[in-house]
Amino acid sequence: MYTVKFNFEQSGLEPVTLEGIKPGYSLLEVALMNDIELHHNCGGVCACSTCHLYVNKGEGSLEELSDREEDFIDRAVNPRLNSRLGCQCLLLEGSGAVEVTLPDQTQFLGE
Repeated sequence: MYTVKFNFEQSGLEPVTLEGIKPGYSLLEVALMNDIELHHNCGGVCACSTCHLYVNKGEGSLEELSDREEDFIDRAVNPRLNSRLGCQCLLLEGSGAVEVTLPDQTQFLGE
């Protein structure tokens, strides 16, 4: 089981820490199951960059970055060295702690 902490760049949102998250879920799925807004225009199939996030801690608990994912990260708004796509960040078998920061989701208003 995992502990996943979501931090937010969007002002007015406090961090959310979730415990008891089972392996096999993507960080996008974890966010959506817990009413955390994370855009996903392509439906979570690695065909856009709207579920872009930053992994601050626990990258070893996530499935490795693929070439396809890396191509889409290059198209994301403000990519960094720790950028990933939430749909591709599958929690591996085991347990641990993962901490991420979600970019300001208001940039997607009006889609």
